[in-house]
Amino acid sequence: MDSQRNLFLIVFLLLFIVIWQIWQTDHNMQLFESQKLKNDNTENLSNRSPNTNIVIKNKNQDIFVKTDLFALNINTNGGDIYQSELLNFPEKLDSNKHLKLLKTNPLFLYQVQTGLIGPDGTDNLDKNVRPIFVAKKNHFEMLKGQNELQVPMVFVSKKGIIYTKTFIFKRGEYIVNVRYKINNVTRKFIKLSMFSQLQQTAKSIKDNNLSNNFTLHTYRGAAYSTDNIKYHKYKFNNILEDKNLSMETKRGWVAMIQQYFATAWIVNNKDISTIYTNSIDNNIAVIGYQSSPMIIPAGTEKCISSTLWMGPELQDEMAVLAPNLNLTVDYGWLWFISRPLFKLLKFIHSSVNNWGFSIIIITFIVRGIMYPLTKAQYLSMAKMRKLQPKIKKIQENLKDDKQKMSQEMMALYKEEKVNPLGGCLPLLIQMPIFLALYYMLSNSVELRHAPFIFWIRDLSSQDPYYILPILMGITMFFIQKMSPVNVTDPIQQKFMIYMPMIFSMFFLWFPSGLVIYYIISNLVTIMQQQVIFRSLKEYGF
Repeated sequence: MDSQRNLFLIVFLLLFIVIWQIWQTDHNMQLFESQKLKNDNTENLSNRSPNTNIVIKNKNQDIFVKTDLFALNINTNGGDIYQSELLNFPEKLDSNKHLKLLKTNPLFLYQVQTGLIGPDGTDNLDKNVRPIFVAKKNHFEMLKGQNELQVPMVFVSKKGIIYTKTFIFKRGEYIVNVRYKINNVTRKFIKLSMFSQLQQTAKSIKDNNLSNNFTLHTYRGAAYSTDNIKYHKYKFNNILEDKNLSMETKRGWVAMIQQYFATAWIVNNKDISTIYTNSIDNNIAVIGYQSSPMIIPAGTEKCISSTLWMGPELQDEMAVLAPNLNLTVDYGWLWFISRPLFKLLKFIHSSVNNWGFSIIIITFIVRGIMYPLTKAQYLSMAKMRKLQPKIKKIQENLKDDKQKMSQEMMALYKEEKVNPLGGCLPLLIQMPIFLALYYMLSNSVELRHAPFIFWIRDLSSQDPYYILPILMGITMFFIQKMSPVNVTDPIQQKFMIYMPMIFSMFFLWFPSGLVIYYIISNLVTIMQQQVIFRSLKEYGF
C-alpha cells in the first residue's frame, strides 16, 4: 500500500466534508439573518406572551436594568427578562453594538421565565394568565462601588397575598438570583410551586438545519442534567415533535446553549423537582423545571428562589455554580481530546498572555509527543520503498491470481517485518487532534475575538487577507518536495502536485488559530524530516 498516497486521500476527503458543512452553515445563517434584520427595528421594547403570538409593545411595562455586565429589560407582565445585552461582548469584531443574548421580536424569541403555579400561584400559563407586578421605579443601575443590585417587584392577589419577586445581580457575575417572598396574610394555608423555564424560537433552526451536522458544527438547542445524567442534549426538533421530558431530580439544571453562550436554570431545591419540555404553536421550544409544592401556613411568609446563568460559557465558573454545567461548552464527539487541550492551552496562556503564541507552543508540545510515531511512519515508508522491486515482481507474476498475489505480499510483509499500514498511524492520531482543535477554537468563548499579532485580530475566524492559508500551502509544498515519492501513476503524481494549492483553498475558511497550528506543525515536520532522514541513512535506507 502506498501510505503517502492514502494519507493525502484521507485528509482530502475529511477536509472536503469540513468545508462543505462550514459553507452550508454559513450560507443558511446568512439567509436567516437577512430575514431577521428586516424586522430588527421592532425588537427594542417588545415582548411576546408565552402561549400566543401577540406582541406586547407597552413601554410603560418595561423595567430597564443596567449592571457592570448586563443591560436588560424586564416586563412587569409576569416579571420576566425578555431582552438582555452582554456589555463585555460586542456583537461582531469592532462593533459598537453589544451582543444580544435574549431577544424578542416578531421573527425570533428567546426569553427566561419564572413564576408561581398551583392553587394559590400567580401564574396560569395554559390560560395565559400572568401577574402584573408593580415596581417603585422603572430604571435600576449598579453604581460604582456597588457590589449588588436588587430589583424588587410586588404583586397583590385578590385574596390579599403579597408576592415580592426580586432579581439579584452581583458585580462581576453572570449569575442572576430570582427570589420570591410570599406573605400569606390570609387565615388559611396556601399551596404553590415555582417554575423556571427558557423558551426560544426553534423553527428557524429546524428549517435551516443549523445543528447536528455529520462532524463540525456548533450546537444550538436545549440540554439538561439530573441526578443520574451528567449532561444530555435535547434537540429543538424533539421538543417540537412533542417528545417531551418529565424527569424527577433533586439536583441538576436545564439550559439552552449556542456557540459561546448559554442560559441555564439551576435546580437548587432540597426536594424533588421535575424537569420538563413543551412547545408553543409548534414553533417555540420550552425547557424548564418545576419545584415540589410548598405549603405556607396562615399568617406566615416564606421564600423560594431559583438561580440563572446568563452569559458566556466560562467553564471554571460554571463548574462551580452547578455540577456538570461546564459541559454545555460543546466540543462535539471529540470532547475527550478538546477539553484536555483547552486546559493545557489555558495554562500556557496564563504565562504568555497571548492565545496565538499559546497555540504555537501547544503545537510544539503535541508534535514533540508524536515524534516517535512520526519517525516510525518514515521508517515504515522507507521499508516499503525498499520492498517496491519485490512487490512489483509479485504483482507482475501473479497479476491473474489476485488472491495468490495478496497472500504472497502478506507473506513478504511478515518476512521483512513491515507493517503496510504503519505510515497511516500518525495520520489516525493527528486528524482527531486537528478536529479537536477545530472544536476547541470554535466553541471556547475565551478565543472569541482573541487577537494574535499584526492583522490577525480574531483567532476564531478566518484570515481576512488569506495570508495564513497561503503560507500553509507553501509549507506543504516544501514538505512534499522533501519527502520521498513512492507514487508512480501519472494521475496520482499530478494530484500530489496540486495538493498544496487545494489545501490552501480549503483553509481559506478555517479559523486563523487552526491555520497557525497547521503552519507551525508543518514547520516542525520539516525540521523533524531532516533529523529522521539522517538517522535513516544510518540504517541503510
